[in-house]
Amino acid sequence: MKASEKPFDLFGGETGVRELVDAFYDRMDFEADFATIRALHPTTLDGSRDKLFWFLCGWLGGPNHYIERFGHPRLRARHLPFAIGSVERDQWMACMTQALTDCETPAELSQWLLQQLYGTADWMRNQPD
Repeated sequence: MKASEKPFDLFGGETGVRELVDAFYDRMDFEADFATIRALHPTTLDGSRDKLFWFLCGWLGGPNHYIERFGHPRLRARHLPFAIGSVERDQWMACMTQALTDCETPAELSQWLLQQLYGTADWMRNQPD
């Protein structure tokens, strides 16, 4: 990825980010392998889908929908009420990996995103292993 390229644009703008988020939550909602991480979410995933979409748009260099609605993301603070350990981190990452595959994201872009997200996902852990 060139320094001048915004990841948001490489993902296809809002349409591409929404596709990725929907693939992510579809996997989480329907696959038994992700039952632990799914159990941390509300019965309906509509709000979760929107929040991740809004967050990723801004985080990837597009419109700051999340910040406009909620202010600073404060990711760790917002996730503290949920027990997140290595299992949850790994399921979240596996779900995103599969969503990237589902969306046929180019390998270089997928690897970049997963590398960026892993540090954040690991930082979200608030439970000992």
